[in-house]
Amino acid sequence: MTMKTFKPYTQSRRSMSVSNFLDITKKRPEKALIKIIKKKGGRNNTGSVMVRFRGGGHKRFYRLIDFKRNKFNVPAKVIAIEYDPNRSCRILLLKYKDGEKRYIIQPNGVKVGDIVISGNNVEVKPGNSLPLFNIPVGTFIHNIELIAGKGGQLVRSAGAVAQILAKKEKYAHIKMPSSEIRLINLKCYATIGQVGNLKHENVNIGSAGRNRHLGKRSHVRGTAMNAVDHPHGGGRGRSKGNNQPRSPWNQPAKGFKTRQKKIWDKMIITPRNNGGAK
Repeated sequence: MTMKTFKPYTQSRRSMSVSNFLDITKKRPEKALIKIIKKKGGRNNTGSVMVRFRGGGHKRFYRLIDFKRNKFNVPAKVIAIEYDPNRSCRILLLKYKDGEKRYIIQPNGVKVGDIVISGNNVEVKPGNSLPLFNIPVGTFIHNIELIAGKGGQLVRSAGAVAQILAKKEKYAHIKMPSSEIRLINLKCYATIGQVGNLKHENVNIGSAGRNRHLGKRSHVRGTAMNAVDHPHGGGRGRSKGNNQPRSPWNQPAKGFKTRQKKIWDKMIITPRNNGGAK
C-alpha cells in the first residue's frame, strides 16, 4: 500500500493523506459473509448517551471474520483482498477445497493465489494458524487466542505483531505490541506473521469533515464550556481555574489510573506501563 497526497489548495488538503487502495482486488463484499450494523450514536438501550461525540457517518456492513480458524487441515486459496471499513487492516477472502468461503485478516506478504491452512502440524509460514506449542520460539505472530477455541482476540490491527519469547511448562511468554509480556496457554492458536497494511499509521485525516464521515463528531474542550457543564468551564478568559485536570464527571485525568483489574492480570509478567522488556 502506498499513500496518496494532494495539492494544498486548502489548508486541510495540505496535510491530508489517504491510501490509494491499489492492493484491493475486489470491491464488493461477499453477500453471504456480511450483516447489517445498526447505529446507536453512543446510546444504550434506554437512549442515554454513554459515549459522547459519536453519530452520523457512512453506512457500513459488518464482514464476518473467521478469528477462530477452526477449519483444520483443509487448504484454502486466497481469491481476493478486500477493504473492511470496520478495521484498519485489509481482509482476505478464502475459498477452501470443499468450496466454503471465509474472511480472515490479511497477514503481511500474503497475496492472491497463496494457499493457507490451519492445524496442529502445518508449515510455519505467514497466514497459517497453529497452536502455540507447535510454533518455534522467536516467531512473529498475530490474531492470538486468550482462551483455547474462543478465537483470536489479541494483535489484530494494521501493522501489529507479537513475538514468542519463551515456553515454560504449559505457557508461552508473548511480547505484545505494547511491550507488555504475558503468559498465554500453549493450546491457544495464533496466526504466523505480522498484520498487513503497515502504512495505515501514516494516514492523516486532515479535516473535521472526514472524521464526521467516520462517525466521529467534534470533541469540545472543557475550557470552552460553561461552569455548569464542566469543571474547567467558566471564568474570565481561557482558564481552568487552577484545578487538577478532570472529566465532566469530576474524575481526575492525566495520570489517574482507570484500567480495571481483570482475571488476566495474573498472567502479565512485565506490564506495559513499565515499557516492557528492554
